[in-house]
Amino acid sequence: MKKVLILGAGMVVKPIVQYLLQKEYFVTVATRTKSKADKMIDGHQNGASVAWTVDDEDTLDKMIAEHDLAVSLLPYAYHLMVAKICIKHKKNMVTTSYVKPEMYALDKDAKKAGILILNEIGLDPGIDHMSAMKIIDNVHDKDGEIEEFYSFCGALVAPEVEENPFKYKFSWAPKGVVMAGNNDGKYLRNGKVTYVPTENLFKNPIKLDFPKVGELEVYPNRDSLPYVKLYGIPKTNTMFRGTFRYDKWCEIIDAIKSLNLLSYDKFDVEGMSYAGFMAKMIGADNSENIKAKVAAKLGVAEDSNPVVALEWIGSFSDEQMNRKEDSPFEITSDLMIAKMMIGEDERDMVVMQHTFVAKYPDGKREVIKSRMLDFGTLKTDTSIARTVALPAACAVDMLLEGKIKTTGVHIPVIPEIYNPVLDQLETMDIKMVEDYGLPMSENIK
Repeated sequence: MKKVLILGAGMVVKPIVQYLLQKEYFVTVATRTKSKADKMIDGHQNGASVAWTVDDEDTLDKMIAEHDLAVSLLPYAYHLMVAKICIKHKKNMVTTSYVKPEMYALDKDAKKAGILILNEIGLDPGIDHMSAMKIIDNVHDKDGEIEEFYSFCGALVAPEVEENPFKYKFSWAPKGVVMAGNNDGKYLRNGKVTYVPTENLFKNPIKLDFPKVGELEVYPNRDSLPYVKLYGIPKTNTMFRGTFRYDKWCEIIDAIKSLNLLSYDKFDVEGMSYAGFMAKMIGADNSENIKAKVAAKLGVAEDSNPVVALEWIGSFSDEQMNRKEDSPFEITSDLMIAKMMIGEDERDMVVMQHTFVAKYPDGKREVIKSRMLDFGTLKTDTSIARTVALPAACAVDMLLEGKIKTTGVHIPVIPEIYNPVLDQLETMDIKMVEDYGLPMSENIK
């Protein structure tokens, strides 16, 4: 029986554990909180859990040596450590995280060891790469070229979920969601490269209507430019990767950032109330009528979306924070998380859309759209957990079955990987719906 080691037991891990157990692999889940792993294994005879922390490299070395493949679902900073040990023991490795230059630097060593280190095999990154490359390769097979490419993805709550002032609830890694608000952005659009500094990330979002969902907004997702080369479309004049949100989120997070409430800088907040902390952040003498002072600082009305949202999470409260030295990021994100976690009786949703403009030798141009709309199942798996974990699970299965022969450090942009994974995902009703031959009026405005 083949043995799989899964490192980590976060919010998206359960589906991969259950998928591999159903495939009759032996699955070991190693994590700091053993009880989480036990719940995912649910008494299955082929499952085991290990209490383990990332500082215990000796145990990690031993576990990797004893298994046929390792899946690292740890924070990205630890993937390199896992990869080096996998190379040492000649074991394949799978992660869902963005690949870093330090990981790419292991390509020769991985090839020499005869193993594959497969990164970015989740949702975004993951399904986005695979579904995009399927269409790009199809266009290239017809001697066509990609002139424009937009790729948008978002993890949201389903439309029927009761709204809060942010029009958002956390369905995965809440600290990571808020932290992403501190990213900057860079994209190519209509032949022009635009750098978006973090302070402007949420200004001027793209707006579009998504079928069965309604109007959504899109802000830039990190640096889009490397994907021109990774996707093999050097002649494109547009490469824009973005993140979907309902309206209000961009406006509110933009205001929160302008107040410096997502700063990582720590300072003494002992004895402060939330209102007192807010007064300090805006340079007010005291916390009296802090709501009006914040509105004035932002140059907006007291009933504006940002002020209403800040009041709702408790930023103007006289309640004591009971903190000593801390950062605005921790304080603000903790307030948001306390009120914005998705409930057990609420469905989450993943929306993804690719929009291409393709041109062919006869001069014909077409817009191609590829969309996915996926909903979570109440009280079982969230959509974000399914769509992140199951692509990795399919890849693990194919590696163990010997169906993927590629070695080195890769992301899933080659047919040998993306075709069978996408086919397998469709059997679980995770699929992109493709529309070819659309008029130019269907392009992103």
